[in-house]
Amino acid sequence: MNDLENKDTHTNEPSGHVAEPVMSAAAMDGVAALRSVFQRVNKAAEKAGRASDRIRVVAVSKTKPVSLIRQVYDAGQRSFGENYVQEIIEKAPQLPEDIEWHFIGNLQSNKVKPLLTGVPNLVMVESVDDEKIANMLDRVVGNIGRKPLKVLVQVNTSGEESKFGVEPCGCVGLAKHVKEACSNLEFSGLMTIGMADYTSTPENFKMLAKCRSEVCEALGIPEEQCELSMGMSGDFELAVILSLDFFYMQIELGSTNVRIGSTIFGAREYPKKK
Repeated sequence: MNDLENKDTHTNEPSGHVAEPVMSAAAMDGVAALRSVFQRVNKAAEKAGRASDRIRVVAVSKTKPVSLIRQVYDAGQRSFGENYVQEIIEKAPQLPEDIEWHFIGNLQSNKVKPLLTGVPNLVMVESVDDEKIANMLDRVVGNIGRKPLKVLVQVNTSGEESKFGVEPCGCVGLAKHVKEACSNLEFSGLMTIGMADYTSTPENFKMLAKCRSEVCEALGIPEEQCELSMGMSGDFELAVILSLDFFYMQIELGSTNVRIGSTIFGAREYPKKK
C-alpha cells in the first residue's frame, strides 16, 4: 500500500524534447512532506513489527487545486481522499484514472448517485454511518452495474455531537447489516476521526481497535481482514504529529489507512465569507 515505494514517477510528455514541469513552492513543500510522512510510517511500522506495504497513506486533498494534487501524484502518491461530493466529481475527471479515490466525508442520500457515476475510480466510501446510506449505496451500485464497492463503517469514538458516525455500541449491528444485507457492498472495516483535543486521541483510536475486535468476533472474520482508518480534523493534525509519535500510535493499534491532509498539502483554503 506504500505508494512511494511501489510507484515510479509518471510523465505524459511526448518523445523527443521533454520539458521539465514547473513545480510550485506549495507542490515542492507537499512532495517533501509526503516523503517525510512515508519515512515516518516506515519507521513506525518497523517499530510496531508490521509490514509497511500493508499500510496505506491517504492524502486528503480537500479544498486543494487539481494542479497541486497532480504534482503530489507525480511524486508517486496514488490514494487520495475527499470530503465533499462536489469537489471529488469536479476533480476526478481532470486527474489520472489510476488514482484510488476515497470518499471520507458525510454522505447524503441525494449525493450517492452523482458520486458513484461521477467517479468511476472511487475505491472506497469510508463514512457509512447508518443503514439508510448503506442501502442507498448498495442499490445505486447495483443499478449502475459497477463492481462491489468497499465501504468502512464510521464510528464516533469521541462522543462529540459535532462528529458523524455510529456510536461504538452500534458498530457491530451496522457492520452486520452491510455484510449480510448489502450484496453490492464489501464491508472492509472501520473509520474514525480523532478528537480535536489531541491528548484524548489515543483513547479514540484505542476505542476503534476495540470495536474492530468486537466486529470481527461477531462476523467471524480475522482482524487482518478488517481495515482501520484513522485521522484527525485537519486543523489539529499537525499539532498531533509534532506532539507525539502519531504514526506509531496508529500503526501499533492496527491502522491500515493513515489519513493525512494539511501536513502534506498545507492549511486548507476556504472561500472568504462576504
